[in-house]
Amino acid sequence: MAASMLVSATAVPVGLRGAPLAPCQCRSGISSLSCTTLGAPRYSRRGGSIRCEGVRETVDRTTKKEITKEEILQNQDSNQSEKQSVFGAVPNSGSFYPRPEVERRPETGERSLGSIFAFDGAAPETINGRLAMVGIVWAAIAEKMSGLTVFDQLYTQGTGLVFYVALVPLIAYASIVPMLNGESTDARSFSPFTARAERWNGRLAMIGFLSLLLTESFIHAPVFTNFF
Repeated sequence: MAASMLVSATAVPVGLRGAPLAPCQCRSGISSLSCTTLGAPRYSRRGGSIRCEGVRETVDRTTKKEITKEEILQNQDSNQSEKQSVFGAVPNSGSFYPRPEVERRPETGERSLGSIFAFDGAAPETINGRLAMVGIVWAAIAEKMSGLTVFDQLYTQGTGLVFYVALVPLIAYASIVPMLNGESTDARSFSPFTARAERWNGRLAMIGFLSLLLTESFIHAPVFTNFF
């Protein structure tokens, strides 16, 4: 009886005998161990915590799309807005501004801070738009709760300035790293959350936040408290 139980506990189903074994690296802080599993996700132990290395791949499959050089060149030739800048200048290869789309995109252009932070680079509008979206929401909530204008929250009360100083490098870092790795905002989308929607929301938020600052400087009162 004991022998039959042992055999049944170690038996491998017939359907899995021909299944290929996927290599898996199990790493720890002080030792390394190689093992083989049947397509199982990889795990790593770092700093006392276990992290599944398949999470990033799952997120990429759901939200990421590859943008090829051929697609960029096709859009560059067919899109009228890519044939001249808002000031009427024609993009020229190697020029300071404007640059052709294939040269300014992180996927095909130069992956440096100077390139992505150029006037027509990917970083300035992305970072400013995200900061403006966070800022306009923060201003609405904070003004309702405190009754102070944005200027008073930043410089008179002081706590708003602390949060702002902490938020700017955080959003900037989260925006810059993918670009330095060759990924623009157009490479990510999830249902209604697309790069086009983010750009338009960011532009509207930048205009709205600037309008909020100018209005409060004239009326010397919080807009969201008095008018909403």
